[in-house]
Amino acid sequence: MTHQLPPLSDPALEAFLADIGFGLAPEPSSPPLDVTATTVAATPREEDTSASPPLAERRLRRQISNRESARRSRARKQRHLEELRARAAGLRAGNRELAARLRGVQARAALARLANARLRAEAGALGRRLAAAQRAIALRQLYAAASAGGGFELQALASLIV
Repeated sequence: MTHQLPPLSDPALEAFLADIGFGLAPEPSSPPLDVTATTVAATPREEDTSASPPLAERRLRRQISNRESARRSRARKQRHLEELRARAAGLRAGNRELAARLRGVQARAALARLANARLRAEAGALGRRLAAAQRAIALRQLYAAASAGGGFELQALASLIV
C-alpha cells in the first residue's frame, strides 16, 4: 500500500526522495539530483515554504530521519555482531589450547598411575621377600639354639614357625 503525499514545492527534495525510494518521481522538467553523499534533504527556498504543506514536509523529514536512524542501527548491530564473532573465535582458540593442555596432563597422570602401580607391586614383592628372610633368620636362630641346648621341644617349636 503506497501512500501518496501531496507534491512538494522543492524539486531538489522531490528528486532526493525519488532517489531513495519514496515513490515520488521528480518533475520531468527538473534535472536529476545526485544526493548520494548527503543524507539530509535540501531545505526549501523562502518563497516555496509558504506553498508546501508543513505537515507533509515534517512527515517526509521524519521518514528520512527514521530511515537514516535505522541504517545507523543496522551498522551498529553489524559491528557488534563482528565483535561477538571475533570474541567467539578467540574463545574457541583458547578452548582448543586448554583442551590440548588437558590431554597432556591426562597423559602424564596415566603414566604416573602406571608407575605407581608398578612400584606398589614391587613394594609388595619386596615385603614378601623381607618377611620370608625374617622367618628364615628366626628359624636359623631356633635351630642353632636347639642344637646347642639339644632340646626336642625347641626343634618342634621351630618347625611350627615355618
